[in-house]
Amino acid sequence: MMKLKFENKEANIAVVGLGYVGLPLAVAFVEKGFHTIGYDVSEKKVTALRQGVSDIADISNETLQCCLDTNDFELSSQPACLQEADAIIICVPTPLTEAMEPDMHFIEHAMQDIVRYAKQEVFISLESTTYPGTTRELICGPMLEKGYTLGHDFFACYSPERVDPGNKKFHTLNTPKVVGGINEKSKELGEILYGQVIDTIVPVNSTEVAEMSKLLENTFRSINIAFINEMALLAEKMGIDIWETIEAASSKPFGFMKFTPGPGIGGHCIPLDPMYLSWKAKAKNFYSRFIELAHETNHLMPEKMVEHAAEALNLHQKAINGSKILLIGMAYKENSNDLRESPALHIYEQLVTRGADVAFCDPEAPVFRDRRGNMQQSTAVDYEAFATYDLVIIITPHQLFDLEQIGAHSQLILDTKNVLKDAFQEKKWTYGKIKMTQSMAKGTL
Repeated sequence: MMKLKFENKEANIAVVGLGYVGLPLAVAFVEKGFHTIGYDVSEKKVTALRQGVSDIADISNETLQCCLDTNDFELSSQPACLQEADAIIICVPTPLTEAMEPDMHFIEHAMQDIVRYAKQEVFISLESTTYPGTTRELICGPMLEKGYTLGHDFFACYSPERVDPGNKKFHTLNTPKVVGGINEKSKELGEILYGQVIDTIVPVNSTEVAEMSKLLENTFRSINIAFINEMALLAEKMGIDIWETIEAASSKPFGFMKFTPGPGIGGHCIPLDPMYLSWKAKAKNFYSRFIELAHETNHLMPEKMVEHAAEALNLHQKAINGSKILLIGMAYKENSNDLRESPALHIYEQLVTRGADVAFCDPEAPVFRDRRGNMQQSTAVDYEAFATYDLVIIITPHQLFDLEQIGAHSQLILDTKNVLKDAFQEKKWTYGKIKMTQSMAKGTL
């Protein structure tokens, strides 16, 4: 019966959590003809969505309104809405605690609602990033305790989200979807359901494999980013241009994958996912030195950028304390409004702590709350005003910025991603390049 409902698009789909993962997924199901229930505990978010106002950059207000106009998109902040669902997809946050351990309370709260309201013969899929074994423990466990029988009263899958905010090429529909079932019937149902909205399904034989695949993807990236950041620091010491070195190495058509240095890592995945794997490994008395070293290296990068800022200012007989500094881009990645774990936030706080007068310019992410609880507002994109700052630090160069104008009007620049290339050498300090010298800096301010 459930299989036919999925194939005929007669099933009611509930998406729990309407953030960066949940809202695009819910919209995808609506656009493919499914009656979809979007459930979020935030009444404020639900009210805004009902009014056609999206807070997710990848879902425009127009797209959201079109979904609402179909009458197939139901929004609720009340968990009772889940009793109508044939399939429930969990897309809630999975942060880390201050001790760098998994914080599962969002999943646990979602399951409390599901256990209370889910009907018999319900399909449950977890998409939140987590450690191997979570689906078996936190999804199946509570359902079994309720008295439901796996394979008859409920079915369970893990299908890791692969959202890349701001990516214009890959989105929900055309990003291959890994699906692992708690048993064979669950896997089959997961393949059928997700196959109705996503182009390519990658089935695996267990939820643990699917859970591990997500952590492997991002741990791979974390380690390689840490490696290239360390190489950039080494190249600086040796007076070698790491950017030219990377381009030379990239000419090899096999056995090399290009990664580039930067001011640090951000988003939900790369900073957090490897620590889920490290935590689970320790539970098995296995200690991953690669993961720990990569985490340490990547999280030191904002501090390294502040040191570079100090060095650049020192060449002009200036200290960070009292200097006016402008940060270009606060989001963790280009063309996104996502501030989660952004290295720019850490750079901002460290500069403020050292006495700098810090402002930022980011029309994509124009507001954030600092560590003191104060709301900080972006300055306008006024390139001529950039000349009033002692130092401009390019962190996240969104496409909306005119790099030529930034370079032309800034007195002194710290380019953390080498976006200015070889331009403005006389007043630019680029992370990973040969450092600015006194002779290069002479007369530029």
